[in-house]
Amino acid sequence: MVDLFNSIMAPIEWLVATIMFGFHTVFTSIGLPSAAGVTWALSIVGLVIVMRAAMIPLFVKQINAQRKLQLIQPEIQKIQKKYKGKTDPESRQAMTQETMDLYKKEGTNPFSSCLPILVQSPFFFGLFRVLNGLDEIARGEREGIGPITRGVASEAERAQLFGAQLSDTFLGADGLATQIVTVILIILMSATTFLTQRQLMTKNMPQSALDSPFAKQQKMLLYIFPVIFAVSGVNFPIGVLIYWFTTNVWSMTQQFYVIRRMPAPGSAAERAYHDRLRKKGKPVPGAPSPEEQEAADAAAKPAGQRNQPKSKKRAKGSGGKPRKNGPTQ
Repeated sequence: MVDLFNSIMAPIEWLVATIMFGFHTVFTSIGLPSAAGVTWALSIVGLVIVMRAAMIPLFVKQINAQRKLQLIQPEIQKIQKKYKGKTDPESRQAMTQETMDLYKKEGTNPFSSCLPILVQSPFFFGLFRVLNGLDEIARGEREGIGPITRGVASEAERAQLFGAQLSDTFLGADGLATQIVTVILIILMSATTFLTQRQLMTKNMPQSALDSPFAKQQKMLLYIFPVIFAVSGVNFPIGVLIYWFTTNVWSMTQQFYVIRRMPAPGSAAERAYHDRLRKKGKPVPGAPSPEEQEAADAAAKPAGQRNQPKSKKRAKGSGGKPRKNGPTQ
């Protein structure tokens, strides 16, 4: 099993090492020190940019899937209410089948929103293994990974960022500098995870979806995930924490753009988007045009009612000075 896992991860590790070394070459060519920690840290940032740019189509699918899941929550609640209290196998199977039919009809499913995470996970573990293997490669105990030869691994292993090596972890730290850098990165990683999920829930979910059990589960995860990442982060090398923090910033920025330009129907983001369009004098999607609104107002008047034309004298009297009461002299 271990050999199979290593065989699967080998090409991913090679790809991660190649992309990192490619960015390292670019940064050293523009004057950054080859053995500096900032050069290797920026190479990890470059790895994130390449990976996330390649996953933009998957991100669009994720956003569409999440949006559809939010919008069909009232229908799912109806199905759950229909079978509430029925615990027999036939009823449970019928509820599951109706739910799956609804997903199929709307062209979505709960797993579609997890695609970017599933695709990114192998590269996350690939970077973890590359950074953990630098010391072994530098000592000659392990073969190099693609362009990361023994000499390159020795250089990367010695590289320091604010006094901490990129392959160091909080639990394996030899000095205070490593612990401080690790704690700061863990806090940043957890905070960006929280803000990204909160942005989605508070701005891009309609009220009907916010009141659903699905939203309540998401709200629980909103607070649970940062804690999990904070606890597990003490085992991750600093380079992996840089990768994670950078990808969170990318996700938050990308999500902000999508929510601002393509908000979910009925959400607070959609109302803000429509307000911005009105201020700019642009048509609001789904809103009637002035001609259509005028026709709708006319149709809403009681039957037989029509505007009575005013004579010039009446119009003048209504718009000018008030007429005196009583007989004229």
